[in-house]
Amino acid sequence: MKRAGPALAAAAALLAPAQAAAQAYQCRSPERVIVPDIERDGPVRQLPISGYTMALSWSPEFCKGRGSQSSHKRQCSGREGSFGLIVHGLWPESGRTWPQWCSAPRKPRPSELSPNMCLTPSARLLAHEWAKHGSCMTRRPATYYKVTRILFGALRMPDLDRLSRRDGLKVGDLREQWHIANPGWRGKRIGVDANSRGWLREIKLCYGKDFKPVDCPRWQVGARDSAALKIWRGL
Repeated sequence: MKRAGPALAAAAALLAPAQAAAQAYQCRSPERVIVPDIERDGPVRQLPISGYTMALSWSPEFCKGRGSQSSHKRQCSGREGSFGLIVHGLWPESGRTWPQWCSAPRKPRPSELSPNMCLTPSARLLAHEWAKHGSCMTRRPATYYKVTRILFGALRMPDLDRLSRRDGLKVGDLREQWHIANPGWRGKRIGVDANSRGWLREIKLCYGKDFKPVDCPRWQVGARDSAALKIWRGL
């Protein structure tokens, strides 16, 4: 499989640079990062890339019951900053499946992880996302992380804290607010993942090969507009 490295870098150059910590309140990048070793957890799939998905995790929901866990201390303890939407990952897509675990020339350097720790507050998650997904997109970890930062920085985040207080909140209300903040994003271009009790877990944004918004495949769209939605504020 031929990686999308040159095309990825060229597309990223067309996007306006922006700060990548819009949902990380009082967060500072750590001076020292230890890069963990990552073990493959599934089969190698070297496939042509048809588009991309950016998964944004709602941190208050993820951190329920995890505040004292050492593995999630940076994201969930509150001592390293307060997080809203964080980047779970940027994933290449290929039709009804996705490329993964392509041959990675090396693991990321600490200096490549540190600038992303207010975007994805976990060195292990950053290293995992590169090894599993980024390695199928480009040969350089720095390129993968740069593209992720630019895409995230181009987004304008609606006030989910305020939205969470709306009586009778529906999934469609979240999509509408996202569209108001980001006119290119509407309807099925925005996947919404809620748990079985209706609490928001993730937002998935679907991109074409040119990094412009496209409709998500059916299995990525998630909850219907009419579904009831709750957004945990971390209280």
